[in-house]
Amino acid sequence: MAGLGRVLNELGSSQPSAPTRHTRDFAPKPSAAAQAISPIESFVDRARIQLVEVIGASLTAEGIGPGELRQRVTEELAGLIEKENLPLTRSERQKILTDVTNDVVGYGPIEALLEDPSVSEIMVNGTDSIYVERDGQIVLTDIVFRTDAHLRQIIQRIVSSIGRRVDEMSPMVDARLPDGSRVNAIIAPLAVDGASLTIRKFSRDGLSAADLVERNSLSRQALTFLQAAIVGRLNILVSGGTGTGKTTFLNILSGFIPDTDRIVTIEDAVELRLRQRHVIRLECRPANVEGVGAVGTRELVRNSLRMRPDRIIVGECRGGEALDMLQAMNTGHDGSLTTLHANTPRDALSRIETMVMMAGFDLPSRAIREQIVSAVDVIVQLERLRSGARVVSSIAEVNGASGDGVLLNELYALDYSLADSGRQLLRPTGETPKNADKMEKNGASLDPSMFKMKKYGPWIS
Repeated sequence: MAGLGRVLNELGSSQPSAPTRHTRDFAPKPSAAAQAISPIESFVDRARIQLVEVIGASLTAEGIGPGELRQRVTEELAGLIEKENLPLTRSERQKILTDVTNDVVGYGPIEALLEDPSVSEIMVNGTDSIYVERDGQIVLTDIVFRTDAHLRQIIQRIVSSIGRRVDEMSPMVDARLPDGSRVNAIIAPLAVDGASLTIRKFSRDGLSAADLVERNSLSRQALTFLQAAIVGRLNILVSGGTGTGKTTFLNILSGFIPDTDRIVTIEDAVELRLRQRHVIRLECRPANVEGVGAVGTRELVRNSLRMRPDRIIVGECRGGEALDMLQAMNTGHDGSLTTLHANTPRDALSRIETMVMMAGFDLPSRAIREQIVSAVDVIVQLERLRSGARVVSSIAEVNGASGDGVLLNELYALDYSLADSGRQLLRPTGETPKNADKMEKNGASLDPSMFKMKKYGPWIS
């Protein structure tokens, strides 16, 4: 708690300034009257600094929880407002209470966005350009930070809570909020137009498999197949572009893993929420201020093999760890899961091949493809449509190698002609899975009707 006191004192050390909004053209210099700070703005600046001093000093002497701290700040501020006897309306008074309290103990202007369940991503492109994503659409908000120093103070508060820092020596950082939301921040000199902050919010309730079917993101038949594939211990790769929901989908798939299995998860920043009891969560560690001590995904994948896992879940493969993941899938860890960035299932296979080459071993392409074919069983491709909807666009089996390529057996494909119909877009292709014997051997049963094509109407069981 003393650390929070230091953060509050840092916030109070900045000079008060009037709210400003940067312009990107050469506007005439405002007059002295226009630059004058109103009595209310002056009070807000003074109250902010005074509260930091009062609350920050008390924190070093006593333990206090976040809720109690926020309540104390609000009470102190209400007393200052009454003492000042400002001519405020009820709405103005409430706005001051909210804004100043958020500045002192919260995340400043973006606190309301973090509390808004309709917002899935927050993108701060400087002090006066803050965008959010709602229902897959990006919109500009009217929220601003007072100054670039104000924005950097909020960024510092976020990253310091997990022992990270951001400054001129370390101008970019990945972090996470207490609720699991993923944070990326980058400041000058790398961010030319001012500090930038991106927050991918962590869904408090989380989506379920039933939600995907209800939203037409996935057909009931395809979901049943994927559930059988998890139970039947097929190795599954979730592929998709940025913002297509790969981590969310991986979390849903992991829910089908039997509770008897020992699971090891490996992530850059912990996001997965597995319901099983026998789960070990591993998280990568960045280098310290001296540039040493980093522990990456590859080291954690190697270490997980010594932990007797039944299944390994890697949040995302980005480099040489792909080779270790393939070897794990090939050496008794069937039913493992991972994600990667790619636009199609075939692109995903090419990307894996490239990442294996990044491992530093001089392996021939043919040997790499053989590793891929024997390790990866199913590729689930995710896509974000122009409407912003996130859908499963393809489910394909890896079905062997032929010459210089890998054979794919697509079981379900997206029917783009139905994009505006409100009906289920993912339809069976008529192909049947070649891994049916392996799945049934591991206790999963398949209904052949799940793979039959229908010419007309939505495919609903």
